[in-house]
Amino acid sequence: MSQPNKRSCTAPIPGELNSDLGEFWVDDPWQINQSHNLSSFEKNQFFLNSQGKDFLNLSHISGADSDGDARCAVAADFLNSGKLDLIVRQVGGGGLLLYQNEFADGNFIKIHLRGNPSNSLGIGAKVKATLEDGKTYHQSLFPVNSFRSQSPNVIHLGLGEAESVEKLQVTWPSGKEITFSNIQSNQTLLIKEWEEQPKVISENSSIQ
Repeated sequence: MSQPNKRSCTAPIPGELNSDLGEFWVDDPWQINQSHNLSSFEKNQFFLNSQGKDFLNLSHISGADSDGDARCAVAADFLNSGKLDLIVRQVGGGGLLLYQNEFADGNFIKIHLRGNPSNSLGIGAKVKATLEDGKTYHQSLFPVNSFRSQSPNVIHLGLGEAESVEKLQVTWPSGKEITFSNIQSNQTLLIKEWEEQPKVISENSSIQ
């Protein structure tokens, strides 16, 4: 696909088109909607990461294989259950779909960041959680932007059966590192770059 900067210009075909593969060429990309359907009601795909070794296709069994021409997906704990749910914005079949996470309950930690001298929301900070059995979990704070959507500005760590985090390390964009020890699971924390201890907050707290 090639779209010129000037809509009214024409662009040469880059090579011989293979009609058997459904290849086509138009000078004006808006003509695609008039003569071609690129949606074709493809079903969404949902994959589960299996311990970093493989992916399991749960599209059908999860019910997440909608053919509503999805444009974006955001994962967040919409129900405050400690598990990430999934909301999907689509063009057809209804505007929004909310998929509730019905996997078995596990332990978790949610982290809100406030930075200074780093940016006020801690964007770009890196969090490393080390459990008692030596397992480590890494996550950076980069709220994903998609089509007319954005993920929450929060780090959510699923901890499985672990009841605590032995060591929680935050590396701020400024380069400053803060390490906390023996953090209990199933808590929402507010961590500020200029303070040496995290603050436990409720889901309904006003975060400053």
